[in-house]
Amino acid sequence: MDYRAPKGTTDVIPAQSYKWHYIESKIREVCALYGVREVRTPVFEHTELFLRGVGDTTDIVQKEMYTFEDKGGRSITLKPEGTAGAARCFVERKLYNEALPAKMYYLNSPTFRYENPQAGRYREHHQFGIEVFGAPQASCDAEIISLAWAVIQGLGVKKLTLHINSIGCPECRPKFNEALKSYFAAHVDELCDTCKGRLERNPLRILDCKSPVCKQIAQGAPKCIDHLCPDCKAHMEQLEAYLTRLGIPYEIDPMIVRGLDYYTRTVFEIISTDIGAQGTVCGGGRYDGLVEQVGGPAIAGIGFGMGMERLLLVMESLNLLPEEPAVTQVYVASLGEEARGPAFGFCNELRLAGVRADMDHVGRSLKAQFKFAGKIDAPFVAIMGGDELASGQVKLRNMATREEELLPLDTAAAAIAARLAQ
Repeated sequence: MDYRAPKGTTDVIPAQSYKWHYIESKIREVCALYGVREVRTPVFEHTELFLRGVGDTTDIVQKEMYTFEDKGGRSITLKPEGTAGAARCFVERKLYNEALPAKMYYLNSPTFRYENPQAGRYREHHQFGIEVFGAPQASCDAEIISLAWAVIQGLGVKKLTLHINSIGCPECRPKFNEALKSYFAAHVDELCDTCKGRLERNPLRILDCKSPVCKQIAQGAPKCIDHLCPDCKAHMEQLEAYLTRLGIPYEIDPMIVRGLDYYTRTVFEIISTDIGAQGTVCGGGRYDGLVEQVGGPAIAGIGFGMGMERLLLVMESLNLLPEEPAVTQVYVASLGEEARGPAFGFCNELRLAGVRADMDHVGRSLKAQFKFAGKIDAPFVAIMGGDELASGQVKLRNMATREEELLPLDTAAAAIAARLAQ
């Protein structure tokens, strides 16, 4: 029996979880400022949702999905990304009948992709994502980019670059696809087997291929931004104007197409230069046809996904995470069996007063209790023994200065809470 965690997965142990809590709290604060509310969708969906939404020519569908048949004979897939599930939720729950645009986010949403683990990327990883439905204007594109930018910068990450591109719409995409087919047909013998199959069905996906040879060939391919229809061109120009107004620096990157078929018009990535080649911490774009594709009305959509592990890696590399706060503020040490019950009660009083408190549950000696309090970095120890009980007091020791004072037992919890709140 192999009892180790499966390849590409990891544990978040108690000593690390505070880092996640810190990032999550910052994300929630920013989302609240932008009027975005949380949505939670299932970890698995019907496979058809991803075939239709993500696209059957993408690497995700062809190579990376965790798909299985359940006991009812239904094909089920652990979600490889969050947007398709959010769109399904939007349609199934008829959220399009509510005030639009509908702005929603998901946080620590587990996603699953069978791929070689990379720096900050696992086969089971977690995403923070934004999905906005019902806002077709370029101002919304700029707003969600601004939100992502605010989250990352608010966490202290400074070396960021924003890359944007437009991949057109159903009106101008066919002409661009024909230009791509013509270009790649001249290199068909050099393409990988996967891209040879994509050449006729979806040549845009060749631009997203990870093969070094295909990537090199793609460098000379036609650029979508040169084939945009007037509406898509105007949308791109408006986005650039809004980004300039926000003071967010950007560069147009014709190689960004994102790895999912539902994207239209705007696609973007925010990259940190601090973790090398794996520096993309956020990616997204517009998907104006997705809601209709999964059975809903024709409603525009735009969103992004941000890998939590990748973001955590960037922050750790830049030493941006705070020290872990004391898990226990006051450790209640008891001397003798007769003090155990009162110590248990006082520990509860401290918690009711808002103080993080703990006590001995394994029968340690008083000396061993002090040693344990030191190991957990408790700043204060409340000592309860026969003398303290007899006088109706508790002795409070400051572990840093070794100073001690006696406090009336009936008001000690409130007094300690007030002191710690200062």
